[in-house]
Amino acid sequence: MKKHNFSAGPCILAPTVLEKAAAAVKNFDNLDLSLLEISHRSKSFVAVMDRATDLALELLGLQDKGYKALFLQGGASLEFLMVAYNLLEKKAAYLNTGTWSDKAIKEAKLFGEVVEVGSSKAANFNYIPKDYTVPDDVDYFHCTSNNTIFGTQMKSFPEVSVPLICDMSSDIFSRVLDFSKFDLIYAGAQKNMGPAGTTLVVVKEAILGKVSRQIPSMLDYRIHISKESMFNTPAVFPVYVSMLTLEWLKEHGGVAAIEKLNTEKAQLIYNEIDRNALFTGFVANKEDRSAMNATFNLVDDAHKENFDVLWNKAGISGLNGHRSVGGYRASMYNALPLESVQVLVKAMQELEKNA
Repeated sequence: MKKHNFSAGPCILAPTVLEKAAAAVKNFDNLDLSLLEISHRSKSFVAVMDRATDLALELLGLQDKGYKALFLQGGASLEFLMVAYNLLEKKAAYLNTGTWSDKAIKEAKLFGEVVEVGSSKAANFNYIPKDYTVPDDVDYFHCTSNNTIFGTQMKSFPEVSVPLICDMSSDIFSRVLDFSKFDLIYAGAQKNMGPAGTTLVVVKEAILGKVSRQIPSMLDYRIHISKESMFNTPAVFPVYVSMLTLEWLKEHGGVAAIEKLNTEKAQLIYNEIDRNALFTGFVANKEDRSAMNATFNLVDDAHKENFDVLWNKAGISGLNGHRSVGGYRASMYNALPLESVQVLVKAMQELEKNA
């Protein structure tokens, strides 16, 4: 029996996605060849790339609105660099809400001035800054929508007069937003789409081509757009699995439907954290709690050994918190069933009963 997978990434995948992906590794598209063996320029795989990019735009509501979807490589970490390379001429504004935005700021400083409009770093990123102003004279504003390590999530985004850039690696396709407010979104596949190895970039073409510097070909969004994500050999398997996941999401009602399930899962775990006197949440403000990653600690570490036995015995995997936070982290990505959260809550209640 498959374990209840709360891993923060690579993420849990839907059973049907795993089955189709496994079959394609043996025989893809009735070619009597493995997906891992075929040319990325074959008709069969070009159709996969086209389907994946079309689905990404469709599910985000960005079709026919001047956006292009790309599947690139290098993870979100390379996007920290590419965003600045393509968009930062003089000065950019960043909201610092966690480890990954901190790293994005570091890369941007290589290309120009960075204005850190808000930061929760002094509090170990346990809240989302609210009272900040984005200057009108910056080239763009960058934020991170969800913070896997610390379990915080932006519930609203500022109205800005400059391009709005967002790292949505850990909550892409998980909730309904007006995605047309964003000029560039990027997300590593391994949090909510597929295995590590590809990165989704959705960019409004109108914001490109405005920096004076020469951009290396491999880092130029315009070149990747012109080559339809085929400038270099793409990560064939991760793109295919991402396509399967997006098909699965569409078949299950799209982003609006999955948001309802994600809300139910989040309410279940947070209600137990708040009710059970043996546990305490890491995030300072309840309104900042992530629907994707619930971070919590034991009030008394004397219960740790017993709790670890209980959740391991229940078939739960990937519950340990990040080393910078400690405690526990329940990552509840789109494919995680409600049943898994119920099993975790039962283990928490069992600990309380026996304490």
